Amino acid sequence: MNTNHNIPFLFLFSMDYQQTLDYLFSRLPMFSRIGAAAYKADLSNTIELCNSLCNPQQKFKTVHIAGTNGKGSVSHMLAAILQTAGYKTGLYTSPHLKDFRERIKIDGKTVSEEFVIDFTNKIKTQIEKLEPSFFEITVAMAFDYFAQEKVDIAIIETGMGGRLDSTNIITPEVSVITNIGFDHMQFLGDTLEKIAFEKAGIIKQGIPVVIGEALLETKPVFEKIAEEKKQICCLANENAEVKTQLEAKSSFSSNYKKRKSTDSNL
Repeated sequence: MNTNHNIPFLFLFSMDYQQTLDYLFSRLPMFSRIGAAAYKADLSNTIELCNSLCNPQQKFKTVHIAGTNGKGSVSHMLAAILQTAGYKTGLYTSPHLKDFRERIKIDGKTVSEEFVIDFTNKIKTQIEKLEPSFFEITVAMAFDYFAQEKVDIAIIETGMGGRLDSTNIITPEVSVITNIGFDHMQFLGDTLEKIAFEKAGIIKQGIPVVIGEALLETKPVFEKIAEEKKQICCLANENAEVKTQLEAKSSFSSNYKKRKSTDSNL
């Protein structure tokens, strides 16, 4: 329940950017205030928010990235590579350093203040109905922005874990898990195996997955889940295997170039 009774009142008037941020931050998860007892272990809010937006996450290609360390760096490097190659590239990461808008970028440019304000106003009825968290709202915001701006592909970084992370409603071209360490143990588990299981939740049926680092404790977890999803688990240091798996996805690049060429001739 929102304890800031002044925030909904602001919706009677036009909110500026700072007021919008104040409203969004008032939706920070209850577990940041009262602990793990408030952890919401499902994706229902994100799914319903995106349903109300006509599922924008289905309108562009994605790469999904999870891991304990390095996922932000990998996300930014992949986005830079794709942008340099000529793709209109979205990037969703967290947290931000100075400005909330750093979380949502296209070709290195942050989302506008106007979009943040307009999007928040657009879904205010859903916000008051569902009481979604800050993270659930910002994920929906990023997906809607990327869809409206017609990105070719977006790099999507998980916030915490993977299986129940708000971003985990996409079907990516490839999933990446950088490494596994002890993080968010009150939510993800108290062993490397349990944490690996949660982060491996981004592995999808038939979608290539690249593991940056696999430990003795975590490799069996990844391999088991990948086998269940009928997908080979590719270790980054096994270059030939990674190349074989990713070659199946190279059609995205060639098909995109053919489509752009065709479009330019219309």
